[in-house]
Amino acid sequence: MSGSTLRAIWAIFRKDLAVWLRNGRNIAATIIPPLAFLLVQALGAAAVGRSPVALVTLDQGPAGQQMRQIFHQADVFRITDATPAQAQQLFNDVQVIAIITIPADFTTRVEQHAPAPIIVRANNLNLDFTNDLRRAVPDAITQFYQAQGSKSPILVTMHEQDLRKQDIQLFQYSVLPTIILLLTLSGLVTSSIAAAREWETRTVKEMLLAPITHFSVIIGKVLAGFVTTFLLGLLVFLLAFVLGWIHPVGIYWLTSMLIMALVALFSTGLGVAIGAALQKTQPVIAISINIAIYLFFLAGGVGVLAFEPLWLQNLAAYIPLTYGDHALEQAVFYSAADQFGRDVLVLTLCALAALGLGTLSMRRSIAG
Repeated sequence: MSGSTLRAIWAIFRKDLAVWLRNGRNIAATIIPPLAFLLVQALGAAAVGRSPVALVTLDQGPAGQQMRQIFHQADVFRITDATPAQAQQLFNDVQVIAIITIPADFTTRVEQHAPAPIIVRANNLNLDFTNDLRRAVPDAITQFYQAQGSKSPILVTMHEQDLRKQDIQLFQYSVLPTIILLLTLSGLVTSSIAAAREWETRTVKEMLLAPITHFSVIIGKVLAGFVTTFLLGLLVFLLAFVLGWIHPVGIYWLTSMLIMALVALFSTGLGVAIGAALQKTQPVIAISINIAIYLFFLAGGVGVLAFEPLWLQNLAAYIPLTYGDHALEQAVFYSAADQFGRDVLVLTLCALAALGLGTLSMRRSIAG
């Protein structure tokens, strides 16, 4: 590659970067949707992550206090210790979904090996809350009997074997798909606007008359979009690390950055293709945002893809973001490289295809 070509690429790159930094509207169009989605996820996790319940402990004996402690340690409930009157008021005001009562004679009944019921009064206004309650209360009771050991009238042995090394909170799990969404949005919006602006402002004529090759124009556009997109994604990734939302370790820092770079390259190439084809900034903003959001949802970005409907799982197999999500989750959350080669291969091929499509669209538009 000659020195004049490199200088031309550098000039186009600097120009596009300067225009991007001056245009707050375009930056907002890139950042606001992922931030809004992250906020919704945070509110949703706070609302459904742990069910709010009122716990009334009428038994001050050892068994009653042990049962109370097990409920507090269950990590399923947001517990408010209350008197019967306070619990009833919270229940009436729909501030808790249930009242769990440990009766005054609970210890006595346990010592006598008599039935020792835990009283649950539930407001089944929402099946998600109600099912959590129906699963969690029996589980807490089972833990209570296990803790009695050989003294328990019901011999219980529990053994949990986790597939993963650590538990990931619901909100944490939504951070990486949001970063993928940000990379996709930024690449599409930034690159499509940069390409379309050349025709809308007629500056494309100046480039065509300049002693530079079409190759220089295309590479300069792609490079500017890729660098801004990747750096923006990396900044959010580092911020999530500082805030304690994600914890990549060792080599998985590099694999995470590789995956983000491939997603950024894919979205940048697709953005250049859209911008060169439409040649108007307003349409490309709307279309780019819609494409990014549809790709995000079709890749199962709002949940665990393995538990989504079968038709969505089948469709997600053809969406490049699916493989970006999977690779990032394995690297960041589980320090694993499960199917990493497959994910990198698919993302690389999709990035090359998008770049090829962007190059073809720019060449046709310039030639036309």
